Amino acid sequence: MSDPRSEVPGGNGHVVPAPESLCSEVPARRPSAGKLEALPEAIRVLPADFVKRHRVLPLAISGGTLRIATADPGNQRVIDDIRLLTGLEVSESEVPAAEIAEKIAESYQLTVEQLVENFGPEAGVALESRNLHDIEVMANEPTVINLVNVIISTALRERASDIHLVPFEHTLQLRYRIDGLLHEKPPPPKQLHAALISRVKIMADMNIAERFMPQDGHIQINHRGARVDIRVGTMPTIYGESMVMRLLEKNSKVLTLQELGLDDKRASVMSHLVEKPHGLFLATGPTGSGKTTTLYSILNGIYAPEKKILTIEDPVEYELAGVAQIPVRPNRGFTFANGLRSILRQDPDVIMVGEIRDSETAEIAIRAALTGHQVFSTLHTNDSAGAVTRLLDMGVEAFLISSSLEGVLAQRLVRRICRECIGEYTVTDAMRARLAQFGGRKLAGRYQQGTGCEECRGTGYRGRIGIFELLVINGELRELILQRRSSAELKAAASKWMITLHQDALQKAADGITSLEEIVRVSSGDQTE
Repeated sequence: MSDPRSEVPGGNGHVVPAPESLCSEVPARRPSAGKLEALPEAIRVLPADFVKRHRVLPLAISGGTLRIATADPGNQRVIDDIRLLTGLEVSESEVPAAEIAEKIAESYQLTVEQLVENFGPEAGVALESRNLHDIEVMANEPTVINLVNVIISTALRERASDIHLVPFEHTLQLRYRIDGLLHEKPPPPKQLHAALISRVKIMADMNIAERFMPQDGHIQINHRGARVDIRVGTMPTIYGESMVMRLLEKNSKVLTLQELGLDDKRASVMSHLVEKPHGLFLATGPTGSGKTTTLYSILNGIYAPEKKILTIEDPVEYELAGVAQIPVRPNRGFTFANGLRSILRQDPDVIMVGEIRDSETAEIAIRAALTGHQVFSTLHTNDSAGAVTRLLDMGVEAFLISSSLEGVLAQRLVRRICRECIGEYTVTDAMRARLAQFGGRKLAGRYQQGTGCEECRGTGYRGRIGIFELLVINGELRELILQRRSSAELKAAASKWMITLHQDALQKAADGITSLEEIVRVSSGDQTE
């Protein structure tokens, strides 16, 4: 308990002496019910440092009484301080401390907009006028440190996967990638560009003096009890360095294939494929389509103490219990190819190669699959059949692919409709025409879309789910691979039993998981039924 004569901050930012004692009865407590709602007029009456220190949250003001949430009801000192600060009576609701802390962080979080508003033009000019010898001093100024911290914490709070900071002639662009799309935010002053980039470089142990060559770095922070890895990349442009920070929460739960969006029937087929004692299985799709997440889900599902599982990745994105994960070090000559050779000498049962990027890695992975290992990896192709063509283009012999490849899972990520604002959607003629290019399947059933709300920040979407195309390599396909047939011929042969990406997307729209607009945005126009 603090000294009665200690000072407490006032609501206007001034410091006032705390009272010795204000004798009054503690108001009756009311139990908390439902989700915490803190009204803006209530939040404004108590300063952030006070509510964080005492773990109380102002909820609403009614009839001269301030209703607060607290995990420690009946604390007379806190009630007296609140009365002094606000001039209001106090009514308490008992709420778990964790719930209060989360709502306080949300309600009192300093935003990038607020910090930017506080920057006067003279501050930017002062920074801009300094020479390069002062760059480290600039990067360590409290103003810059606070701004970088707020940019990162806001991105984490808004579930962003990436932060983009790009300079132009007169402006500095700040954008967050949320659910796969970039959202523009109020930018910091252009004059702070060099200081912001330098600050992040210091955090990532990068060379702040090198501004004309690309650099990569790494930052590790703790956010609300979770460990977050930040991959930093800089690139020189005509107006200065562009920077991207990728945010990876290491404590994230590994989802099952069904939770990722695979239906029960194909998940069962997948389980059969990945439990084979040897062979190659590939996940394909563009960058950011969730391929590595899918492979983590597979490894987590097949893990057993009697199996030795090794991965080689660039970088290690999430940590898997019981799995030895190895990051590549290209600057030290430790690449996927020579790392894979070393892994084979470690007597593994299962190997995951983060990505097959060249013919050498491809051939080693395939030969490992032929010599009694389960091998999982990723490729950048538009569909599942394209994986075979890509391997052939890399120079891998057709008989090696035919003998080793067991299955290919192509995937994309589509945004989920926000469950708080989901509503009926009437399919327009224009939408039917746009979907006709995917094979002309007639739309049947009722469709939904999000109207936009506070929960989804007006987008109508919250979170993402996968759409999948599973190609199982059977005898017919192996013969076509030996004949070096095209991906179109392979896909046509598999179409009798394979659900395509577009078909899966349409089914998820019919089930009210995603919208038809999202299917049009994500699906590629050359996919047919």
